[in-house]
Amino acid sequence: MNPLRHRSFVSLLALLVAAWATLLAPAQSLFRTEMFNRVARGSLGCPFCSDLGGQTLTGDVNQASMVLFGTLANPRLDPGGDFGAGQTDLNIAAVIKKHDFLGDKKVITLPRYVPLNKDDTSRWLVFCDVFKGKLDPYRGIPVKSDDIVKYLTGALVVKDKDTPARLRFFFDWLDHPETEIANDAYKEFAKADYKIAKWLQDPDTPAFRLGLYGSMLGHSGRSEHADLLRKLLEDPQKRVSSGLDGMLAGYTLLKPKEGWEYIRSILGNPNKEFLLRYAALRSVRFFWETRPDVVKKDEMVDAVCLLLDQSDVADLAIEDLRKWKQCQVVDRVLALNQKSSHDVPIIRRAILRFALWCPDSEKGKQFVAEKRKKDPEWVKDVEELLKLETR
Repeated sequence: MNPLRHRSFVSLLALLVAAWATLLAPAQSLFRTEMFNRVARGSLGCPFCSDLGGQTLTGDVNQASMVLFGTLANPRLDPGGDFGAGQTDLNIAAVIKKHDFLGDKKVITLPRYVPLNKDDTSRWLVFCDVFKGKLDPYRGIPVKSDDIVKYLTGALVVKDKDTPARLRFFFDWLDHPETEIANDAYKEFAKADYKIAKWLQDPDTPAFRLGLYGSMLGHSGRSEHADLLRKLLEDPQKRVSSGLDGMLAGYTLLKPKEGWEYIRSILGNPNKEFLLRYAALRSVRFFWETRPDVVKKDEMVDAVCLLLDQSDVADLAIEDLRKWKQCQVVDRVLALNQKSSHDVPIIRRAILRFALWCPDSEKGKQFVAEKRKKDPEWVKDVEELLKLETR
């Protein structure tokens, strides 16, 4: 974008945000200057975009003069001031970033009126500037727990470390129940997507890491990274790696339609090498257990059923279908018992386990009864092992 046009756009956006903020009731915004300050600092993402644009909390802490954590109390309006003018006390529970202005105070008065419910116990992360000895609290984030202190303290410790060390820290916070924390950890990964892509292309990257990197890129990358993952998946040299499942998952996360069609094409082709088909199966397991929002479960069941006629992988497919309680495919599973290619112990055992798992199926009951009549000890052993596994 032309720099002059970009600056004009930012200036216009700042004016619109400032005008909008003056119309907000105090209860809708902690500090009226927050949005303007974020625009001025360049940390406000596109308000119409679905991504998590903007700066990370670590970056915000670096830019602030002081960052405090605590609870708000004693709000009071200034009758003679502007609309919403007044003060609110902040009872300090933790200091994320200290400034000489704070001294040894345990309570400071914020020059903002913040209406509170009588029983309000919300915790707040407050970002402040200090200018000419005056406090300017420009941003406040309500949080539900004290974990934000632990998160930011750890984030500041690793902020100057190398990328693997930093991402290792933020990885543990990606599924935190506090939305503000989980989203910020995601942003840290999003910032590092270029680095992850570089690792994937580096021939010296250990093969066992490729799956993790591919999955990470799928969660934080962009559409062009999907093309990179597809290229790597079709690279004969990468095909021997142990990370194919992660790269398949990452590709599908970035391009769900194309990725899922690619996974199905692998599962349905018995001429593909076993390791590739097994990696595709593992990627389906990932979506079933972790991201069922990406692929519908009935589509996953249909895809795994493509493996049933492939004798070198059928037992694994049967076991997944059993664990997923997909008894509606019992007829297809029992039919495999008639195939000479599937007349091997591991597949016969998987079929029996599936039939035992579907006691409401008449065909399943009949199958188990026939096997019990021919080899009662074998059926008993399989039953006992199945019970042990499901305890």
